[in-house]
Order: sequence, then structure tokens, then C-alpha cells
Amino acid sequence: MKVFVDGINMEVFITKKRGNKNTYLRVKEDLNIYVTTNYYTPNKEIEKLINNNLEAISRMLKIQMRKKATSENFMYLGKKYDIVYLNSKEVILGNDKIFINRDYDINKWFLKEAKRIFPEELAKIYKIFPKDIPYPSLTIRTMKTRWGVCNTKTKRVTLNLELIKRDIKYLDYVVAHELSHLVYPNHSKDFWNLVELVIPDYKVLRKEMREYE
Repeated sequence: MKVFVDGINMEVFITKKRGNKNTYLRVKEDLNIYVTTNYYTPNKEIEKLINNNLEAISRMLKIQMRKKATSENFMYLGKKYDIVYLNSKEVILGNDKIFINRDYDINKWFLKEAKRIFPEELAKIYKIFPKDIPYPSLTIRTMKTRWGVCNTKTKRVTLNLELIKRDIKYLDYVVAHELSHLVYPNHSKDFWNLVELVIPDYKVLRKEMREYE
């Protein structure tokens, strides 16, 4: 089965399982549609479901295309750089190009930059934070499902290394979000009101960040 969406001929892959009670429809990194459903769900019903959700499929497709474009390009603090490979042990960042050795582990460079920039942004947001909270310790690591984590017991904030690839405004939002958890260890109305005091447009940033998840 194939579906034509936004100029792309998408293959539909169907997985039927006896234990599935619901039908799930996803667009994955290869820009194809994946359906997981009950073993007894007829294909005609699946086809109808797809046709009734073409707008949702289009949205998922655009998200995956943006993610693919980001992964295939070199992104640093929200800016795209063309990669130029050369025989050098150093990483050289130009105005619109980055010069690196083909065998260089670029994640080491990202981590080095994050260790420089993330503490600076944490200090900046902490300085304007409206509540009296202890200054947290900071950990930087790659996380698959979260941009940040706050351990309220140890007063430790963990930030996703992937934030080094995004515009600095997203890093500031995540920092403000995690600091707010030191006051409200939940996502209550009071919590979001506090986040808004620090990042007035947090709702816009939060929505934009979901497109990268």
C-alpha cells in the first residue's frame, strides 16, 4: 500500500498483533507510514483510517523532514554550517562553514562547547530568577526523550547535549523550566506562571521544541 502526501510517495507498513487493542499510525525517519494494529483489523479499515488522517500524516511528515534536514547538516546554536573536511586536528568554525577532519568525533567538540556555554546560560537565568533557590549543580549528557531534568533532592540540573545545536533561546527556556522545578516539583499552574515570569514566550518555544522531539 502506498499513499501520496505532499509530493512524496509514502510506503505503508502494517504490523498486526493479537495483543494490540488500538491502532497506532506513525511517520518514521525513512518518511514512510507505519501502522500497528490488532491482528483482526481489516486492511480496508486501515486504508480508511489513513485517508481520514492525511492532515495529521502531513504534519508528521514535515516534522520528520525537518529532523532529517537537521541531522544531515551541521547545526550549532541554531545556525546551519556547511562542512568542509580537511587534514587538521583542530575544529575551525567560520562564518558559515566548519572545517573538521573527517574522522574527528564532533560530539567531543559539542561537549566542549556545551561545557563552556551551558554554565554561562545557567548563571544568567539564575541571576534573573524571581525565587530564592539554591544554585544547582549541572550535568550535561545526551538524552533521547528529555531536554532537561531537575533532581529536586540533590539540586542537580541535567541538560541535553543536543541543545547545543539549537538556538540559545531554547536552552534558556529549558534552564528556566528546570530551575522552576526547584520551587514547584510538578507542572501545576503555579509552576507555569513562574516559568512565564522568566521566559514570557515559553509557550511558543515549547511548541517549537516539540517539533524536534
